[in-house]
Amino acid sequence: MGFLFVPQASRTTRSDEDRDIGWDAWGSWSECSRTCGGGASYSLRRCLNGGSCGGKNIRYRTCSNRACPAESGDFRAQQCSAHNDIKYQGVTYDWSPSPYDPSAPCALRCQAKGRSVSVELAPKVLDGTRCRADAFDMCISGVCQEVGCDRQLGSGAREDNCGVCGGDGSTCRLVRGQALLHLTPELRKSGSRHPPLVSPS
Repeated sequence: MGFLFVPQASRTTRSDEDRDIGWDAWGSWSECSRTCGGGASYSLRRCLNGGSCGGKNIRYRTCSNRACPAESGDFRAQQCSAHNDIKYQGVTYDWSPSPYDPSAPCALRCQAKGRSVSVELAPKVLDGTRCRADAFDMCISGVCQEVGCDRQLGSGAREDNCGVCGGDGSTCRLVRGQALLHLTPELRKSGSRHPPLVSPS
């Protein structure tokens, strides 16, 4: 599992912070913030030097990385809709996530459906919420943290041009140019301009 402050999140080697003098041992991991879709778990340690220890007293790792059922919906949207029954300036609205805001990716900004009302309903989203829809990066304690394609914190893993996580681009090839279409009589009758796709031999 990945730890927030370790450059290679999935490694089991001890970090410099683990070796700091004056710290008690790390505690057990907390329950995951989500049951699916990628969440966060934390572990705490206590400073034995009267609060003068160097380093952090909390570390994080990802958890519950399996995909959620399609019917469960978007995690940020669930948090917005949880405010549907709460009056905002005396009126109840149906809330959905506002467009991505790079200046505050971990604030719960929602917009009223069918209205021009867009507000911050909470200063931070729940741990494990994606910073934006098109990346694995997640919000933890209100801060957007980098998550690799291997779903580990700070791993730096990226997909190659073939879509393989951590790949070297050797599992696919780039095809240049455009094939000339040969339409069969059946395709001409149907009016289709595209022949059926075939697997490469």
